[in-house]
Amino acid sequence: MLAGLLFATHEADDRSGMLAATLPFAAATLIEYQARLLLACDAAQIVVVVSRLTPELIGALARIGRRGVAVDTVRSAADALAKLHPLARVVMIADGLVTTEGVVSALAGEPGDALLVVPGAQASPLFERVGGGAAWAGVARIEPGRLADAARLPEDYDLQSTLVHTAEQAGARHVALRLDGMEMGHGIERRAVALEERGRAVLSASMALRPSWFERLVLRPLARTAIPWIARRGIGTEACSAGAGAAMLAGLATIWFGATGAGLALVLLGVLAAELAGALALFRDEPALLRANRVAILVAPALAILLLAQVVDAQAATTSARLLALSAVLAGGVGERAASATGRRPWWGVAPAYLALLTPFALLGYPTVGIAAVGLYAAATVIAAVERLRQT
Repeated sequence: MLAGLLFATHEADDRSGMLAATLPFAAATLIEYQARLLLACDAAQIVVVVSRLTPELIGALARIGRRGVAVDTVRSAADALAKLHPLARVVMIADGLVTTEGVVSALAGEPGDALLVVPGAQASPLFERVGGGAAWAGVARIEPGRLADAARLPEDYDLQSTLVHTAEQAGARHVALRLDGMEMGHGIERRAVALEERGRAVLSASMALRPSWFERLVLRPLARTAIPWIARRGIGTEACSAGAGAAMLAGLATIWFGATGAGLALVLLGVLAAELAGALALFRDEPALLRANRVAILVAPALAILLLAQVVDAQAATTSARLLALSAVLAGGVGERAASATGRRPWWGVAPAYLALLTPFALLGYPTVGIAAVGLYAAATVIAAVERLRQT
């Protein structure tokens, strides 16, 4: 059984009365991000050492608990020892540490006591010095016995530092932090402004896994700007998803009443908001909302194109726009399925990109031409995806 040991004791450097662990970071708070790293390693329990319970910390711990993991707060080594399972493998993360899933998972797999270290000459002043000219880099794998050792010492000692040194005295292995971990900004940070910037980097790195040109050129910059703002104001994922849904429905209604360009722009705005809500749901581990937003992102553009074609054909007494729209939606759907099986090329179409291509044509008064352009783009995507499937 893997258990996580987190700390929420240090004050933020630039936010009076606020704990560093509860500063906004990557759509949530820093301690929620640390808990997410532990959950990715299949941690079944998280124990948080606290100095005081603030409203922000209580809220963050409640959200962590909703992810299906037991969360306990303690104030001493003896309390932590009582909460942890006697056979638990404990992964400890330093107060204020920003790191990556790969770094934590590497330490979680280490046998016995192990400390992540960097050379002392290269270490941040916030890293704890240990033996051999090294400094503890904020992640450790410790046996529950180290907590028993710490419990025998005076309680006025800093528990985090005490555990590091008891592990070192017990002969903990030193595991060097790899260069790629340092390049990702691994380090302890207790300033709100710096954490926000690091959170933007984490968001960008997560969205870099989606290679579409639209996601790279539009969604990634939008997420870097909007999501930290949303996190600072404590806006929930449900509110963002509801706003996105309202914009989509308003846009579809606007198209139905004949203002096609404005309606498509509203639907596009709603789709972008749903993308942001999906990113929030991903970082906050809210799978139901993540699925709902992904479905909306696929369905809303298809409905908008079909509804636009219906309005255009009703005005012109033809069927050409509807035929083009049906072809475009079918090609887009098949292309989406094929791309999910093969991996997407940067130029391939995605549902929001089709909508973004169509909207300027509708605003300029050429909706049928826009539908035809979307159909050609979707057809090119599905042809390329099928050919790649054949090759693999």
